[in-house]
Amino acid sequence: MLLQTGSLIAGFMVWVLISSLMPFISAEIELTSTQVAWATAIPVVLGSLLRVPIGYWTNRYGARLLFTLSFLTLLVPIIILSYASSLLMLLLGGFMLGIGGAVFSIGVTSLPKYYPKEKHGFINGIYGAGNIGTALTAFSAPVLASTFGWRTTVQIFLIVVVVFAFLNLLIGDRNEPKLRGSLSEQVKAVYRNPKLWFLSLFYFITFGSFVAFTIYLPSFLVNHYDLDKVDAGLRTAGFIALATVLRPVGGLLGDKFNPYLILLGVFSGLTFAGFLLSFSPTLPIYSFGCLLVAFCAGIGNGAVFKLVPLYFTKQAGIANGIVSAMGGLGGFFPPIVLTMTYNITGHYAIGFMALSEFSLAAMVMVMWLYYSEKLDISAKIVHHATDGVTVTDGNGIIQSVNPAFTRITGYTFEEVTGKTPSVLQSGEHDNSFYKAMWSSLVKTGYWEGFIWNKRKNQDIYKEWLTITAIKDDLGETRNYVGMFYEVKEDKKK
Repeated sequence: MLLQTGSLIAGFMVWVLISSLMPFISAEIELTSTQVAWATAIPVVLGSLLRVPIGYWTNRYGARLLFTLSFLTLLVPIIILSYASSLLMLLLGGFMLGIGGAVFSIGVTSLPKYYPKEKHGFINGIYGAGNIGTALTAFSAPVLASTFGWRTTVQIFLIVVVVFAFLNLLIGDRNEPKLRGSLSEQVKAVYRNPKLWFLSLFYFITFGSFVAFTIYLPSFLVNHYDLDKVDAGLRTAGFIALATVLRPVGGLLGDKFNPYLILLGVFSGLTFAGFLLSFSPTLPIYSFGCLLVAFCAGIGNGAVFKLVPLYFTKQAGIANGIVSAMGGLGGFFPPIVLTMTYNITGHYAIGFMALSEFSLAAMVMVMWLYYSEKLDISAKIVHHATDGVTVTDGNGIIQSVNPAFTRITGYTFEEVTGKTPSVLQSGEHDNSFYKAMWSSLVKTGYWEGFIWNKRKNQDIYKEWLTITAIKDDLGETRNYVGMFYEVKEDKKK
């Protein structure tokens, strides 16, 4: 846990180098506002797309090898950036810096192997707190750049990646459990599951808003509110720190309560925050809106990664990679959209309102998933019940039966759907018996008692039957539910 979380901190420290130093870089390399947006956003591309194969490779080869190779590879873009003199070199170095963000998939795939399911939310939350690496860079890089220059500051980070490459090679777990299987097989096993794409959308918004504000705030605060570069860095670090500290809290809450209820609160908060920021408020109100985004994003990030290993135990690597990749991509588009809308309209209202609308849509989806989950659980209970269950409409036409019904009566779902329960009548009861049954149902909405019925093979058997009327809000009977079990004694032929 300590080594992998430390490695994530180091990876994220490198990942946001360009955005943290952009006020210094743009003072030396002439860049337009659109070019600044592209340069700060480009590390997110590889940092997102590479998360899918890295998650798969972690399951196959282990975290030790993946972390070591990732940090050794990061030496290249850091060297390129330290000598950058044009937009092209910034884009090339920034693109490769994305590896620092892609290492997120390593820990969320590896660490759950060592802990029981009921702790996965908290464990992934603790690991995800490695986001603090972005705060460390946002805070330290401007201070170092003011003293030593931004190029020397970039070179200092060579020490960070070398140290963690060595630590992972030396003390990483050589015996981590590994899962074999082709990439295509694992993708096929998960891509048709709609929950994967819902979770991807949720993480697209929560982690995407975190990344977007992290890479955009330093330049935005300097250019829009005329803040000092170091002051802007400190405020950005505060945003990151709050979101990071709250990530394990979100995971812990997801362990203790229904994660969908947590996400419902998260997207409600993001909806309001985006709405507030769209009005171009004063700096204090803008700061409050940003802190609300940090609060909700941190809690939301932890809650989402409680759900991923819960639904995709056998394909954790590829599922973690896809969801986290979508989260990274969620941080790529907002800075560009904000810059483009500002260039066209002269303000950021549309860009921030988009965050509000996306969050509102996600809130509706979370509500739907929450109630669908409850219905799904109810359906599974009925499906696996040992008692036979029959559901009819208000006119007594059979709508559904469970497997126990088929096991007891011999009739399949297809054979009885659209018919009435009279298909089971044995002839052992006269009309007065059934009239009394329906009279009780009409008056009290309930009937129970012994009844003789007939199977498909013509055997007559005795069962204990309970029938309940299901009424709507107006008191009208919409369905009848019958539950029964066979009484083995007194069996007739």
